[in-house]
Amino acid sequence: MNTKRVYSTDQGRICPECNNPVTNCRCKAKKLVAASDGVIRIRRETKGRKGAGVTIIDGIALEGSELKSLVKKIKQSCSSGGAIKAGSIEIQGEHRDSIKTLLEKVGYTVKLSGG
Repeated sequence: MNTKRVYSTDQGRICPECNNPVTNCRCKAKKLVAASDGVIRIRRETKGRKGAGVTIIDGIALEGSELKSLVKKIKQSCSSGGAIKAGSIEIQGEHRDSIKTLLEKVGYTVKLSGG
C-alpha cells in the first residue's frame, strides 16, 4: 500500500516528498533555489503565436502572491497584458528594455537573451 498522501480533506493538497501541505512545503523552496542561478533572462518569442511577439521572463525564484504582485507591476509599467505560464512570465509585445530597467531597479541581475 502506498503511504504517501497527496490530498487531505482538512489541509488540501499534500506534498508527496515532505508530507506537509503544499502551502507550507519545505522542499519546494529548495527546488526553486536549485533551479534558479540568480540571473533573470528576458527573451522575445514569436513561435506558435502567428507572428505576434511576446516577451518571456525566466529565472525568477518567487512564488505565489509575491510573483503575482511582480507580474502586476511589470504589466502596469508596460501598459500591456500578460500571464504566468509554467514558471515563466509572458508579457504581450516587445518590452525587453523597459522590463530590464524595471527589474534592475528592484535589485535583480538581468540578461537579455536571444536575438
